[in-house]
Amino acid sequence: MAKIILITHQKGGVGKSTLTFNLAQNLSEHSKVAILDMDAQGSLSQLSKIVDSFEITTDENILTTNDNLDFIFIDTPPYLSSKLKGLIKIADLILVPTKAGILDLLAIDNTISMINNELKENNTMIILNMVKANTTITEDILKNLESHKIRVAQTKISDLVAFTRSPLLKGVITDRNAQNQIDSLTKEVLTSLI
Repeated sequence: MAKIILITHQKGGVGKSTLTFNLAQNLSEHSKVAILDMDAQGSLSQLSKIVDSFEITTDENILTTNDNLDFIFIDTPPYLSSKLKGLIKIADLILVPTKAGILDLLAIDNTISMINNELKENNTMIILNMVKANTTITEDILKNLESHKIRVAQTKISDLVAFTRSPLLKGVITDRNAQNQIDSLTKEVLTSLI
């Protein structure tokens, strides 16, 4: 059975789809990976024609017919959909990417509340994504996140152009800094699944 990794945050613009793509791309080097694109925008499913190292689908049946896969990433829309509660229940790991911003921090509360209601706090990791260099706000946000009592990834994903371009270039391998960050986060994800 595939490990199911849910990427969710009710706020848009926190980089869920790009992070999903890069984690899937990174794991696809040694594993059989698929992405279930549940975002109505369909950003990732539009890439299915150019991605060849893993599958991208909108067919939810993949969640029950996945014997040949190692990992399934689920990219969710930027709102609390009616399906989110069920997805939280079946997820082996829930990743909550967030930017280091005040509005992003305020918006995370409802997502965390839903995770808490399903008793999945121990299967959840918050990821600081699209982090701006040389700012103090990241530390302020980290202090505020402590109140949620949910693990925060040690790896912070920077706001690098390499991540923005990654779907067209099939990853970030050409940018050593970006590749090191996604490698480090991939290790944290795999460790969380053990």
